[in-house]
Amino acid sequence: MTAIRRTALLACVITLGIAGARPAAAQSSADSADARAIRAQRERSNAAIARHDTAGVAAIFAPHVAVLTSNSVSMVGRDVNAERFADQFRTRPDVVYRRTPSEVKVFAPWRMASEQGRWAGSWTDVDGKVSVGGLYFAKWRQIAGTWLVESETFVPEYCEGGKYCRTIP
Repeated sequence: MTAIRRTALLACVITLGIAGARPAAAQSSADSADARAIRAQRERSNAAIARHDTAGVAAIFAPHVAVLTSNSVSMVGRDVNAERFADQFRTRPDVVYRRTPSEVKVFAPWRMASEQGRWAGSWTDVDGKVSVGGLYFAKWRQIAGTWLVESETFVPEYCEGGKYCRTIP
């Protein structure tokens, strides 16, 4: 191989290596202050659900939040989603949901983040105790300095007890 070919090949390899690298600022961090803030927001939401505090639940939602529930009900807007929780708190006095994040990744340049993890819910229905749960995915965005959920999708993996679990939406 001639010196010119070696130089050209080396330049090509260097260019490809640089083109394939992501800038440090664009890399996500699962252990950043932002990721910790998102996890803290999620825990505040879990605590609000346990207290049946509708305003506390809605506090982590962006005004335009889009939620796809485990039984494929789609709801858009903070107020709509807050009312859905209020209805459940009225009709299911012992209802509780818990989201447990397994991963939070922040894309700092755009002030957006992803969260995924496991969720579980339970309540007593007219025909017995219901336990349901699975995976969830959330998209967060920092708006006016606060991390808020823009979208959530809940995917069921199990449902046990009661007619609720035998009804296919």
